[in-house]
This record gives sequence, structure tokens and C-alpha cells, in this order.
Amino acid sequence: MTSLMAFIRRYVLLFGVVKFCAGLLIGFGLGVYFLPILTAEKGLDTVAIEALSQSALRQGTFVRDLPGSDGLHWGDGVIMANADQIWLDGEISPGPDYRLYLIPKYVETGAEFLQIKADSTQIGPIKAFENFALDIPADVEVSNFPAVLIWCEAFGQFITAARLQ
Repeated sequence: MTSLMAFIRRYVLLFGVVKFCAGLLIGFGLGVYFLPILTAEKGLDTVAIEALSQSALRQGTFVRDLPGSDGLHWGDGVIMANADQIWLDGEISPGPDYRLYLIPKYVETGAEFLQIKADSTQIGPIKAFENFALDIPADVEVSNFPAVLIWCEAFGQFITAARLQ
């Protein structure tokens, strides 16, 4: 009887430790996903988007079905730029540490982007997942880049890309 109780205690304790570790991993994973959503800035309103659209010199379209995108990493909407700003009228999937890049050629996957990342220009971090706008640095000429890309720096993940016209 004593050995049976020792056996039960050992496996109950082992089950508790496994359950705790699984909960910790699941909690961490959910935190990585939900924290950016909870801390995201509010995007531009419709009036601001329309006002900016009047000054757009270039634009492109993010679509969800790119080879490098998937159900958790996507963009949908129109990306526009003028000499001073680049903005999205649409939404992107939420995630941590997203960066907007102007790229020297259009690519559709993370592997393709990594080949040209050194020649690309990072515009800045994306803080909103809907209708965001970023200032373009004074020394960057948007007309020198045929495409734009969103990349997750934290996980090295391709999100979306668009050709600029």
C-alpha cells in the first residue's frame, strides 16, 4: 500500500509539472500574439486617409494570397506614398516588431527578401495594424523603389509585399 501511494504521488507531481510547463508555453505563445494587439496604436481615420490619398504619388496593393503569406501573416489594402509619407488604407495581420521596407525589386517570399534585404531601405516600425502612416526619411526618394514590403524582424517572417505604380 505504501509503495502504491508513493507511485501515485510521484505521477501526480509529474503530471502537475508537465501541466504547469504546458500552460507556461501556451501562455507565452498567446502573449506573443496578443500583446501587439493590445498595445497597437489607433490607425488613421477615414477622413485622414482620404486627405492623404489626394497627395498620393505612388500606390500598390497588398493581397492575402502571396506565396510567402499565410493565414497568420498577410496584408490587405492599398499602400500609398507621397514625398513625405507612406500609408496603408487597409489592414495587416497583427504581430510583433513589424517593419516597412522600400525594396529594390518586388518579391513574394521571405527567402527572396533576405537576398535583397541589404539593398532595401527600412522606413520604420509599424505601430498600428489598420490604416497606418509612416514618415519617410528626408534622404529617401520613394520613386527609386519599385516595391514595398512588411517584415517581422522578431521572427524573420515575411508578411506581405506590393508593387508601387
